[in-house]
Amino acid sequence: MNKKEEIILEFMKDKDYVPMKAKEISLILGVPKKEYNDFLEILNHLEMEFKIGKNRKNRYRVIEENYQEGIYRRNPKGFGFVKVEGREDEVYIAKENSSTALNGDKVLIEITEEKNKVKKAEGIIKRVIRHEKDTIVGTFQNNKNFGFVVPDDKSFGTDIFISKNDFGKARNGHKVLVKITKYPSRGKKAEGKIIEVLGPPNQAGIDMLSLIKEYNLPAKFPEPVVEEAKRCGNKVDKKETIDRVDLRNNIVFTIDGEDAKDLDDAVRVIKLENGNYKLDVHIADVSHYVKPNSLLDREAYIRGTSIYLLGRVIPMLPRELSNGICSLNAGEDRLTLSCSMEIDKTGKVISSEVYKAVINVKERMNYKDVQKIIDKSDKAILKKYEKYIKDFEIMAELAKILKERRINQGYLNLDIPETKIELDITGKAIDVHPYETYFSNEIIEQFMLTANETIAEKFYWLDAPFIYRVHEEPDLDKVKELNQFLYNFNLKIKITNEKVYPKEFEKILEEIKGKEEERVISTFILRTLKVARYEAENKGHFGIASKYYCHFTSPIRRYPDLFIHRIISHYLEENYNVEDTFIEEYSSKAEESANQSSEREKIATKVERDSEDLKKAEYMENKIGEEYEGIISSVTQFGIFVELPNTVEGLIRFEKLGDEYFIYDEKRKNLIGERTNKTYKIGDKVKIRVISANKMLRQVDFEIADS
Repeated sequence: MNKKEEIILEFMKDKDYVPMKAKEISLILGVPKKEYNDFLEILNHLEMEFKIGKNRKNRYRVIEENYQEGIYRRNPKGFGFVKVEGREDEVYIAKENSSTALNGDKVLIEITEEKNKVKKAEGIIKRVIRHEKDTIVGTFQNNKNFGFVVPDDKSFGTDIFISKNDFGKARNGHKVLVKITKYPSRGKKAEGKIIEVLGPPNQAGIDMLSLIKEYNLPAKFPEPVVEEAKRCGNKVDKKETIDRVDLRNNIVFTIDGEDAKDLDDAVRVIKLENGNYKLDVHIADVSHYVKPNSLLDREAYIRGTSIYLLGRVIPMLPRELSNGICSLNAGEDRLTLSCSMEIDKTGKVISSEVYKAVINVKERMNYKDVQKIIDKSDKAILKKYEKYIKDFEIMAELAKILKERRINQGYLNLDIPETKIELDITGKAIDVHPYETYFSNEIIEQFMLTANETIAEKFYWLDAPFIYRVHEEPDLDKVKELNQFLYNFNLKIKITNEKVYPKEFEKILEEIKGKEEERVISTFILRTLKVARYEAENKGHFGIASKYYCHFTSPIRRYPDLFIHRIISHYLEENYNVEDTFIEEYSSKAEESANQSSEREKIATKVERDSEDLKKAEYMENKIGEEYEGIISSVTQFGIFVELPNTVEGLIRFEKLGDEYFIYDEKRKNLIGERTNKTYKIGDKVKIRVISANKMLRQVDFEIADS
């Protein structure tokens, strides 16, 4: 709200104010004649925001009702929820109270009933403030004289009517991108114009292209941005190494997945004479190449993060940087921002140093080979890396110490395996299974966590403008709800003085380790926790049980890392005597960048999840009729979700549970048969049969296969 709006509202809120016409208000407030039209626009805006209203005599008054702004999240069944900033829980919106709002719209709602022990707060959408989308991806249906586009987003809220003149070259059943020309109004569907034909839904690559268009992802870099990246060159100039610590003769490794191309981090560990460890974490100095307000910087800010779709990456930076001069490729001189830490035998960092360096990675290692070296399981690999075996043994030794310390502090080691989806050369899913990880993955994870904590703590105490990775304590109501579920397994999260500690969650995770219900309980715990985000203010990280945490280690693919590299570099260049103007400027920028990065991360997470769901459904399309044993992962009012060992999740609707009526127990999250008392609860094993799979709907349906 701007200053003029505040003045008008304060005037109308005065106890002596009586409803007046616009002209009367302008005279009392002394609005100059030449600004009267602007004054009327301000009144109109306040009226549109439901902050003021007019009576039948066109006299203005303040509206006292409980109107609030938020983002509408629509369910395919018609009801939805609005997330209002500052409110812990979302506000429920019944179908009949959703007006013409579409999924993702910014809306103004009236709270009609506050939250109680039984149900969420409820509300009515009074007005759509801003539609989220003006284009939508969907399937074109040709009805000769007119057509419709059925959106891929089943929560969107409306099909889009297309007049014959606006078909373009679209064919029936093709995937298209449609521009919305009229949004829905009471009793009328949205109208639109086809602006791009993507192609037949089963054509190779159309599914991922549809996702890119649906989320309006920047698939290509503008040519000027690419040209700026090319000007960075592909070799480190000797002049650029001046005033940097020269570590090119040190034994330094990168350890990544076999198919990784953008290598942000390199590591080295040595054991000191006093028995402590020296851990060097070298991170690509992307901020050396991506200058503030450059074309590269603006593009990276807009993108916020790299997005990893199946078989395709939408990078934050052009490949000339991400796979080239910034990537810590073996045998090449590379500039880094480095953090060296001395760590004692208990895993405590007792001293640290941050500096600019130049390195030359000796070996580009992958997780599989490092694990074989640690396990002594492959003679050929041991022979190949014979001179480095001791280095990897010391790394493993330190990683175990760091992990043990972290777990003792309450670090939540949620063992929820990621999904590995194998594609053929056309991009079709041919196998789905849990992603195999090794202890070697944890070596890098522990080293990166330690570097992130060390950097965050150092710059917190310097009171520097910064971006932190924040993960706040879970809401106590949600913890109590979790305890109702854990009751089924004779488990409980202890709440002390209305506070919960990470260690309590870790105890549960340790208790279920290796048991059949481990994945289900871990997933439920994950749903209980808040979502981590970026903030300019340090609020700690609950999941890592850390007071100070940031993202420092991936500046090639995350904007917050690049941003804080810029801060760190400036502090180093100024020998920590930083001018107030810099602090003031970057404090404001930190807040803006944190918000932008958090929003872009949400989009990346959603599109990556959608791409997985799409390919899982595609894989299951030729598994119709096959039977599997799975575990009930969720129980809802409309059925149960079952997860298979390959990580595919499908829905069993009520009508596929047999000829019995089932009662839903929300507290314990289970179903109870009215006649037989047959119970279905989270964690139960069930035998299922695949009855349908639809990749465009990203949906798999099961039925119970046994009695």
